[in-house]
Amino acid sequence: MSTGLFSAGFRPFFLLAAAWAAIAVPVWLAAYVHGYALHGPLPALFWHGHEMVFGFGFAAVAGFLLTAIPNWTGRLPVRGMALAGLVLLWVAGRIAMLVPAAALLDLAFPAAFIAVVARELIAGRNWRNLPMLVALALLFSGNAMVHLHALGIAYLAPEGIRLGIATLCMLIALVGGRIVPSFTRNWLAKARLAPPAPEGALDRIALVVTLIALAAWVGRAPFSSWLLVVAGLALAARLSRWRGLSTVREPLLFILHVGYGWLALGLILLGLDPASSAALHALTVGAIGTMTLAVMTRASLGHTGRALVADRATLAIYGLVTLAALLRVASPFAGAQAVLVTSLAGVAWSAAFATFALHYGTFLIGVRPRHEKTA
Repeated sequence: MSTGLFSAGFRPFFLLAAAWAAIAVPVWLAAYVHGYALHGPLPALFWHGHEMVFGFGFAAVAGFLLTAIPNWTGRLPVRGMALAGLVLLWVAGRIAMLVPAAALLDLAFPAAFIAVVARELIAGRNWRNLPMLVALALLFSGNAMVHLHALGIAYLAPEGIRLGIATLCMLIALVGGRIVPSFTRNWLAKARLAPPAPEGALDRIALVVTLIALAAWVGRAPFSSWLLVVAGLALAARLSRWRGLSTVREPLLFILHVGYGWLALGLILLGLDPASSAALHALTVGAIGTMTLAVMTRASLGHTGRALVADRATLAIYGLVTLAALLRVASPFAGAQAVLVTSLAGVAWSAAFATFALHYGTFLIGVRPRHEKTA
C-alpha cells in the first residue's frame, strides 16, 4: 500500500490548509492592528479575505474531494507526481499573492484542480456529483474577480470574496447534510439509540432556500435579508432532526453538529444585519473553520488507520476554534476593546490550526500503522 505525504490528497492539502490558516491570520492581524504593509497586489483586507477563501478554503476542499472522489468513482486516487504537481501549484499561488508581478499564477491551481476533478468524475461516470464541478467553477470565478481588482480592471474583489464564501457555505450545507446525519446514524445504531430523522421534504427545501438566499446575497438583492433568515431557520430545523445532543459524549461527531449549527446561526445573523462583521465571521470562523477542522480531524484519523477517538490535542483544537468563533462574533460589540478581542480571536484560530498541523502532521506525513484498519 502506498504511504507517505503524496499517497493521498488529504495528506498534503489538509496539512497545508491548516498551516496556512495558522500563518495567514497573524499576518493579517499585523497589518490590521499595527499597520504593517503587505507588498502584494491587493490591500491587506482583500488579501486576508482572498487567502482565507481561495488559499485555505480551497486547499481544504481539495483535500476532501481528492479523498472522496475515489469512493464515488471506484477509480484509483490521484497520488504521486500528479498530486505533488497540484500541491506545488497551490504553494506557488500563495507566494504569488505576495508578488504583484506574479499574482495571476494563483489561478493555475484552481484551473488544474478543476480539470483533474472533471476527468475523474466523467471517467468514473459519477454524474451525481457533477455539481461539485459547479462549486469549483464558482470558486475559480470568485478568485478571478479578485484578480481583476488586483489588475485594476474592475472593482470586483468584494463580490469575488463574497461569492467564494457563499460557495463554501453551500458546500457545507450540501456535503454536511450528507455526512452529519450519516455518521450520526451509524454511531447511534452502535449505541442502540434512536436514529436521526430520515431525509425528507424539509431537507430538500432547506437546501433550495439556502442556495437561493446565498445567490441573492452575492447579488446584493434587496430581498436577500429575509431569505437568509428563512434559510438559517430551515437549516436549524434540519439540524434539530439529527439528534445532535445525543452525541455530546462523542466529540468527533458532536463537532460536526456544532459546525452545521454555526452555518444556520450565521445565515440568520446575516439576514438580520447584512452589514454585520459578526454575522460574516459566524459563517467564516464559525461554520467554515469549525466544519473544516471537524472533517479534517475525522478523515485524518480514519484514513491513516487510527481509531476514531478524540484525544486531548483534538479536544483542544475543537475548543480553540469554538473560542475563536465566539470571540470574533463578539468583537464588534466590545467597544474600545474590539481590537483586543479580535486579536484574541485570531490567536485562538491560529492555535487551533497550528495544533492540527503539529499533532496531525505526524499522521499525515508518516506511515499507516500496520495494526490498524482503514476507516
